Amino acid sequence: MSMILSASVVRVRDGLPLSASTDYEQSTGMQECRKYFKMLSKKLSQLPDRCTLKTGHYNINFISSLGVSYMMLCTENYPSVLAFCFLDELQKEFITTYNMMKTNTAVRPYCFIEFDNFIQRTKQRYNNTRSLSTKMNLADMQTEIKLRPPYQISMSELGSANGFSHLPGAEYKGTGKISA
Repeated sequence: MSMILSASVVRVRDGLPLSASTDYEQSTGMQECRKYFKMLSKKLSQLPDRCTLKTGHYNINFISSLGVSYMMLCTENYPSVLAFCFLDELQKEFITTYNMMKTNTAVRPYCFIEFDNFIQRTKQRYNNTRSLSTKMNLADMQTEIKLRPPYQISMSELGSANGFSHLPGAEYKGTGKISA
């Protein structure tokens, strides 16, 4: 079954999570994708404003604008036009609800957690396509995606899931100590 599993709002410059949907699924694949979410969050400032990362059975899609990124995890067969319509809707609501100055000065994670209510309602609507409202213009988004397709991030660009990216050894910083 194709569906949106998770979504989050992240500050681009430092990857600070501002809000996220509450996730109930704890499968190994989902846990792995959460690692990719975190890794992507740290690299958002280096990536284009619309991207997709294919991770086997799941896709991570995101859009960034005004220093904030809107990320989602969905099954691999979820239509990309719906995925980007969902993200676009999150973006519009977040921008109209919150002052961007507050997002820039936020210091603690999830300080806009009340936005989760909107994320959950929107996620439910998009997971039940029969209930989607007609105010969404799928044709416009389809055209936009054809004209400017999302950048496909490769796993090698992202790095490995254990937190170490594929950088030359000189760029790693540490104490040199090995803990027991």
